[in-house]
Amino acid sequence: MSSPLTITVAKRTAEAAAQLASLGRQTFHDTFAAANDPADMASYLDATFSQELQLAELNEPDTVFLLARMQQQLVGYAKLRLHSTLGQVEGKVPEERLEIERLYVLEDWTGTGLGAALMRRAIEEAREQKCRAVVLGVWEKNDRALEFYRRFGFKAAGQHEFLLGNDVQNDLILRKGL
Repeated sequence: MSSPLTITVAKRTAEAAAQLASLGRQTFHDTFAAANDPADMASYLDATFSQELQLAELNEPDTVFLLARMQQQLVGYAKLRLHSTLGQVEGKVPEERLEIERLYVLEDWTGTGLGAALMRRAIEEAREQKCRAVVLGVWEKNDRALEFYRRFGFKAAGQHEFLLGNDVQNDLILRKGL
């Protein structure tokens, strides 16, 4: 018997961009709105999740979007960037990295294993691309996400600033060697 969950690579279409814009906006808001200023949240959502910007991101050659559907309904996605320099130490020999820029799951699907399925597929993509590591940035106050990433073997590798509207926040950079 086959699983009702499917994870596929997004097509580079306006329809996919509209779906990503809507789901990205909703999941980011649901996850972070309560802990942030409404004006900063609105500014970030408007700047980050327009359909036009999502279509541009879909068309970037080093970007892959994995779409998670449960019985044909889009319930989550991961945005992956090949050849990432996130967390690279200047002066060290660069390593080939895949960055998980976003791993978003609808609130109703949090804790169901959907995020883990997306993570496993992202790590599989990194291996297929012959990457030496997977990296990501996560808000230092997002305890649930930090614990999730630790379960997959990610370890702290630095930090960087994340701008949410006018609020400068601290993201931890996590790395998992492959």
